[in-house]
Amino acid sequence: MKRAFMVIFILLVITGCIEKQDKVNLSIVQEPELRANDTAVKVAIASVVSPKESYAYYDEMIQYISQKLGGPVKTVQRRSYQEINQLIQNNEIDLAFICGGAYIDDNGNTTPGLKLLVAPQVYGKTTYNSYIIVPNNSNYTDFLDLRGKKFAFSDPLSNSGKLYPTYRLALINETPESFFGMDENGRNNSFFTYSHDNSIIAVAEGLADGAAVDSLVYEYIKNTKPEIIAKTRIIEISPPFGIPPVVVPVAIDQFLEQRLKNIFLNMDKDEEGMKILSNVRIDRFVSINDNAYDSIREMRKRVK
Repeated sequence: MKRAFMVIFILLVITGCIEKQDKVNLSIVQEPELRANDTAVKVAIASVVSPKESYAYYDEMIQYISQKLGGPVKTVQRRSYQEINQLIQNNEIDLAFICGGAYIDDNGNTTPGLKLLVAPQVYGKTTYNSYIIVPNNSNYTDFLDLRGKKFAFSDPLSNSGKLYPTYRLALINETPESFFGMDENGRNNSFFTYSHDNSIIAVAEGLADGAAVDSLVYEYIKNTKPEIIAKTRIIEISPPFGIPPVVVPVAIDQFLEQRLKNIFLNMDKDEEGMKILSNVRIDRFVSINDNAYDSIREMRKRVK
């Protein structure tokens, strides 16, 4: 039953929600006045994975931060990366887990209003990849085999789920619209699922012929839901990119910024923190330089 519900959900995304994205408020959590008489530290979570998965993925970490700060921490989630960026730029939140693509603006600069706090180190690295995946029972062996097929992107600002495959097409003078084309009803064959796990499910269930997904999410699901990953196959792995960072608003209180940074950097040094990190497949959090995201900047400039 649960599987059937998820298939229906993905079908709704493909056939309805994407066409209405300019008309419908896509926010998952409606909080019009996040700062009104509320002193809680607010943490925003971009939908790298779907809402239910996100809360499971981050809940223990948020509780840990709250415990270390000695005060309440509230989680804010939005459907799109752009909505999260807007919250940061408006100084409505104190901390955000975002994608590397959302960290870079359309001109290849750091997105205004954001600054790096820390980044996760996973399997000894502070990089990740974009995976191009297809159904395991398909005969596709190359990205170019997907011409004219249904293709799932995660989010318009995603590096691994949108920018990288668009860059790959730009290298052969193609766009997603020209390469993937349209279906018999005049709709684009490429569409957004707004989370990497939904893109993986779309491919696994045959609702998409291919997708570009975050390698970290793919490997996480491989460990937690191997039956889904078994229905997919990787046909291309991108070069490494700077890992999705943890950011804060430029205007954040400096004392709070330092406290948050210390909590993350020392998380692997106590038993509770180590357990939480292990559960989400993170070695530890580390400081990271802005130039780690230069390769994303170069791609962004190419596909403008």
